[in-house]
Amino acid sequence: MSLDPATRERIEGLLDSHRVVLFMKGDRQQPMCGFSAAAVSALGDVVSQFHTVNVLEDPEIREGIKVFGSWPTIPQLYVEKELVGGADIIKQMYGSGELHALFGVAAPDRTPPEITITDKAAEAIREGTAGAQGVALHLSIGPDHSAGFQLAPAEPHDIVVVANGIEVHFDPGSAQRAKGIVIDWVETMQGAGLSLKFPGATEVKSLTVSELKQRLGEGSVMLVDVRPADGRAQAAPVPGARVLEEEGYEALAALPKDTAIAFMCHHGVSSRGVAERFAAHGFTDIYNVEGGIDAWASEVDTSVPRY
Repeated sequence: MSLDPATRERIEGLLDSHRVVLFMKGDRQQPMCGFSAAAVSALGDVVSQFHTVNVLEDPEIREGIKVFGSWPTIPQLYVEKELVGGADIIKQMYGSGELHALFGVAAPDRTPPEITITDKAAEAIREGTAGAQGVALHLSIGPDHSAGFQLAPAEPHDIVVVANGIEVHFDPGSAQRAKGIVIDWVETMQGAGLSLKFPGATEVKSLTVSELKQRLGEGSVMLVDVRPADGRAQAAPVPGARVLEEEGYEALAALPKDTAIAFMCHHGVSSRGVAERFAAHGFTDIYNVEGGIDAWASEVDTSVPRY
C-alpha cells in the first residue's frame, strides 16, 4: 500500500516539529485504549515533554502512520524522527531502563516496595487466580493513583514483591508509587472487589442519595459524575454535577484539598475507586455515593431513567 504524498508530508511535519511524538488513540489526558494508556504512563514516567497525536480524530494519519513506518499497530513512538516501536516495546524498554537511557535520564529505582495484603484480599486473589497457568499478577499504579490488576505473563524486568503469600509484579514507576499501600477486599451492598489504600490517605466516606440531596441543597458538597458517555446518555447527570470525563482528572485534582467532593457512578462501585484516587492525592473530605444514579432514580427522582 502506498502512502498519499499529502499524508506523508503531514506526518513528516509532525516529526520535524516535535522531538518526541506518540501516535495513539486518545490523548495524554484521556487515552482511549489500554495499549495507548500503558504507553503514555511509561513515557510520562521518563520524560515530561512529548507530543501526542490522536489518530481517532484523523483517519488519514491513523492509516498513514502504519504505512509510513511499516508498523501495523497503534500506538507508535517516534523519537527524533526514528520509530522506536509500539506498546510492547515501550513497556519492555521502560522496565529494563532502556527508555531512560534513550532520553538520557537516570535508571529507574528498582527497590521493591513494602506492601500489605490483608487476609481477605489474599484469599480472594488465590480464589480468583486458581488454575491460571503461565501468568503472574501485575499491579499498575499511574501517576494519578489510578490502579489496575491484570493477569499477564511475567516480564524479565518486573519488580516482584511477595506479601501474605501473594506474588505481585510491578513496573518501576508503579513499584515506587506502591510504597506502603494496603491491598484489601471490600464488600458493599453494590458489589465487592480489591481496594487500594495509600499511606496517609483519608478514608473515603459513604453518602446515601438522600444525604446527597440535602447536601446539594445546602451547597456543602460538589458532585462529580464518573460514568462514561453511554451511561450519561441513558440517564443524565444530577443537575449541577460536574462530569469527570469532560473536565479531566487534572482539572479536578487542582481544586483545594479540603474541597468536599462526592463521586457518583451507576451503582456506586467504580465511583469508590475514583474517590480513593482523590483521597490518595491528599483530598481530605471525599465521599462515595452509595447506589449511584440507580439509587437516586429509585429513591430521590423517579423521573430519572433506570438502566
